Amino acid sequence: MANTRFFPARTLAFAACAVAVALALPARADAIQDANRLLKQGQHAQALEQVDKYLSGKPKDAQGRFLKGVILAEMNKPNDAIGVFTRLTEDYPELPEPYNNLAVIYAQQKQYEKAKQALEMAIRTHPSYATAHENLGDIYARLASQAYDKALQIDSSNSSAQTKLSTIKDLISVSPRAGRPAASKPAAVAAAPVESKPEPKPVPKPAEVVTPAEVPKPLDVKPVEAKVVAAPPPITPPLPKESAKPAAAEGAEVTKAINGWIAAWSKKDVKGYLSYYAKDFKTPNGESRAAWEAERAKRIAKPASIQVSHENLSISVDGDKATARFRQHYKAGSFKTGTNKVLTLVRRDGRWLIQQEKIGS
Repeated sequence: MANTRFFPARTLAFAACAVAVALALPARADAIQDANRLLKQGQHAQALEQVDKYLSGKPKDAQGRFLKGVILAEMNKPNDAIGVFTRLTEDYPELPEPYNNLAVIYAQQKQYEKAKQALEMAIRTHPSYATAHENLGDIYARLASQAYDKALQIDSSNSSAQTKLSTIKDLISVSPRAGRPAASKPAAVAAAPVESKPEPKPVPKPAEVVTPAEVPKPLDVKPVEAKVVAAPPPITPPLPKESAKPAAAEGAEVTKAINGWIAAWSKKDVKGYLSYYAKDFKTPNGESRAAWEAERAKRIAKPASIQVSHENLSISVDGDKATARFRQHYKAGSFKTGTNKVLTLVRRDGRWLIQQEKIGS
């Protein structure tokens, strides 16, 4: 699949997508770095042996498991890689990258519906995950091409379908280029990992000769160097003057609401957690409020324990509207992530409620 890009777990960033599992023990770092070095050198069997050895002592480690999935994909063992990434989505549902990598493998197998579903899950987990959005656009183009082809098989004189098919082919027909899966490590401290990562130089490998009619163009994603991607350093923007010394009662009330929301989340109090959202809350993907609440309840219930906190809180109030910016820390078991978050709140019946929730600065 040309230009295929595998992204690490969010942290695997997942982050958003850039997720980071905060494990900095020297032994762990050495083992993962050795496996990545062997992977980049094309010594796949040795890299897999190194990762398996590491995982024998840490079988639940997200970073090691993600890297194993990438190695298996490189070894042309897609079913084994699918098994690894699928289990990661079950154990770390907050990470979008395993879903993205599943989509890449499904697309290579021309299972475009499965690829579409995996990318939609990645976007639901992390709405700001640009890679998943771009890959989903490519999948839609593949599905459209198949539909127009079918229309022409049924009615070869259909000039409208012919024109549309030509347009789609013009859009997606490029010289096949091969990219390699990018191994990434779960990031460090945040929820639904979204972190900005520098774009490493692509690691090329021989391209397969295919024709657009035979094999649809692979997901058009920039190749990422196969290495463990850590979460970027925390971004700590200077606090606005009004929040450096919170004097306004409104600012104090907004802070109180945010603290209550985080406390309910940490206690896994789903009812209390959801009560902090306004009735006109804008769901991340435009789904119904009921569907969004069901998904959130499922994610909150899954981990045995959850710890959520915030720092560098900055609040600006304008009448009955407020904007809060802060660095959010999320921990569930050994999984930790950190991300910047922006909340838009509205005052309703004397309470400050969340109207919109965004990941990013």
